[in-house]
Amino acid sequence: MPVYEYLCNDCGPFTDIRPMAECDLPHDCPQCEMSSPRVILTAPNFFCMPSERRKAHATNERSRHAPRTSAEYKASHGPGCGCCSGNKPARLMTKTKGGAKGFPTARPWMISH
Repeated sequence: MPVYEYLCNDCGPFTDIRPMAECDLPHDCPQCEMSSPRVILTAPNFFCMPSERRKAHATNERSRHAPRTSAEYKASHGPGCGCCSGNKPARLMTKTKGGAKGFPTARPWMISH
């Protein structure tokens, strides 16, 4: 269950763990027992999250709302990139019927993107 923040007019802010179905309902203050509305006082605790997970969240947010264009994708790969340029000799690069490129002799343990 998530932790929600509430603000009592007399006692100040307090937090409580409640079911998500009750997220918008007011809650009684633990000190004076007055009904208090839910408020958002602090940002989510992303700083406690490992950096790999933060990067994954950032990537998911970017890809969901603003996917990269083909120009942005090509800009992230430098000139002579093995996946984007056709400068590889035919013996180092193979193509399947679907158009996928493969590099069987260069590094067989790597998967091309």
